Amino acid sequence: MTDVPFCKFHGFGNDYIVIEERLLGPNTELPDLAMAICHRHTGAGADGIAVLRQTDDSDADYFCEIVNPDGSIAGFSGNGTRCAAAYLYRQNRWLAPHLSFETRSGIKKFNLLGSNDNNSFSFTAEIGRPAFESESIPVRTDSPVESVIDMPIDLGGQVFKISAVNVGNPVACIFVEDLELDWRNYGRELETHQAFPERANIVFVRVLDRSNIELRIWERAAGETAASGTCSSGAAVLSAFTGRTERNVYVHSPGGKTRVAWRDDDVIELTGDAEFVYCGTWPG
Repeated sequence: MTDVPFCKFHGFGNDYIVIEERLLGPNTELPDLAMAICHRHTGAGADGIAVLRQTDDSDADYFCEIVNPDGSIAGFSGNGTRCAAAYLYRQNRWLAPHLSFETRSGIKKFNLLGSNDNNSFSFTAEIGRPAFESESIPVRTDSPVESVIDMPIDLGGQVFKISAVNVGNPVACIFVEDLELDWRNYGRELETHQAFPERANIVFVRVLDRSNIELRIWERAAGETAASGTCSSGAAVLSAFTGRTERNVYVHSPGGKTRVAWRDDDVIELTGDAEFVYCGTWPG
């Protein structure tokens, strides 16, 4: 089997291992590779892998596949694709200031804002438009609805009001007055609740003011994460959609602060950093 060169990056503590598909062996199974290399104790440790393949598509420069630590395929990752973009610039595989990725949830456009000693990279990314319809998220409801807002879900007598959106991945938010609750266990249960046929990212949101929100994140297939681009985007969009904030907010999570702008043309713009950790070789 072929040894696999990789580089590890993180976006506000949300870490991804970036691999070029051309460097993989012919019989490499991405789910198996992801489960092995992402393991926190026996692997390199990561919240997922981002696998890059250069394309001939006129709309995209690279295809970026995101694979979760449990081997499942993700539609998209805001931090994962940002880490992949940082890899291309750091390795001098891409030099232009603009970069487009094809993903399973559409084209994502990145604009390089700057780099610090080729180790830290800042980007603004256009990640698409939110989908609010129950069937698009997806969320099981008695009949299709145009938006899922404050839908009650009972967990053993504890009722949570869920608001949901798809921003490349399904994101379900619970708005709370404070974050001193057992959000990890609730997040674990809600992720796989029957209301979410494809599982969901579970985000607990505390609104600080009209321009700032704070999150705790239970990420689908990864568990607790310090940050998440899609979860930040989903929480920001739902905060604005429900009238709690403006459409341009700073999202605070344990890993750091991300800016999310839900533009008037309905496109979500995500601004954040990706930092280099190290490169290595995974033994085949």
